[in-house]
Amino acid sequence: MMNTFFKGLKVIEIAGVLAGPSVGLFFAELGADVIKVENLRTNGDLTRHWKQENEDPSSSSSAYFACVNWNKKHIFLDLREEEDKLKLISMIEDADVLISNFKSNSAIKLGLDYKTLSKINTKLIYGQILGFPNEENRPAFDVVLQAETGFLSMSGTKNGELTKMPVALIDLMTAHQLKEAILIALLQRVKTKKGAYVSASLYESALASLANQASNYLNNNNIAKPLGTEHPNIAPYGEMLKTLDDKALLLAIGTELQFVKLCNTLELNELLVDEKYSSNTARIANRKSLISILETKISEQKLTYWKEIFNEVGIPFGQVKNMEEVLENKYVQEKMILSNTNDKGKTMKRLKSISFKIE
Repeated sequence: MMNTFFKGLKVIEIAGVLAGPSVGLFFAELGADVIKVENLRTNGDLTRHWKQENEDPSSSSSAYFACVNWNKKHIFLDLREEEDKLKLISMIEDADVLISNFKSNSAIKLGLDYKTLSKINTKLIYGQILGFPNEENRPAFDVVLQAETGFLSMSGTKNGELTKMPVALIDLMTAHQLKEAILIALLQRVKTKKGAYVSASLYESALASLANQASNYLNNNNIAKPLGTEHPNIAPYGEMLKTLDDKALLLAIGTELQFVKLCNTLELNELLVDEKYSSNTARIANRKSLISILETKISEQKLTYWKEIFNEVGIPFGQVKNMEEVLENKYVQEKMILSNTNDKGKTMKRLKSISFKIE
């Protein structure tokens, strides 16, 4: 049922890289007819050429490209050529949704802006990905936004080494924002029978996702600094502790009851009456000594021991896993991985972009 939810919906995608194509993928996974228009002059979407060392250099696609371009019809056009532009416009005439990351000036010059296209198709929902809404011509790649919106300044280790997020999460967060806008516009169209222009910018989507870190500054003037995996408001939360078999175990103690359970389980009940650890605020102030005590205890047993006992009593924890450990999991293999073939007949795998369920 769910993978045919948007059957009959026609989506034109003239966006490249990750954010826009992620929106197109959402509709493709739910059964829409998604037509991806790629630039003939550049041999298609830029990510077709973003290959790692062990990928086939002669293939017209890459693993990166495969992650967001499943179940789409691909058409290569040169929109500077009048004939190709007219082909695109003819497809837009009966389309439901258009996804674009063209700059406004470029869209107007090509005659592919909303004002022009809404005269051709009054029911068209035009979804626009923007970079910096107040700096139209500024290139906006994910890591640039991580730098400009504070994510980079607080991601890293305590010794001051900064690290970017290894997934382009700002692109993906922007895609989610635009999806929501398009869905609202589709609901509105049911009532009004009219299309709409909706947009989401990488800059504003990143700002909207700062959540508690922004609130910590706005209300307390606290500027977030790199803490590694630690949480600025909770302890112990995010600390990675090594087990006897040298596995990394991460704790996420979010409530006082959970801290009590942790101390009981580790036979460290003396911490509960020690004023240095008897409240969350005190534990934050004395984090270093607390973690030293916990590290000593966790190192006495193997990971399997702690996993069993923590699960039994309900202590939040996580095993720090690499990609192989994550993706070779039986549940992930059965429920989350899809495959298709590329232009050379090679099977390409990717994770589903949709994890919610409607029953």
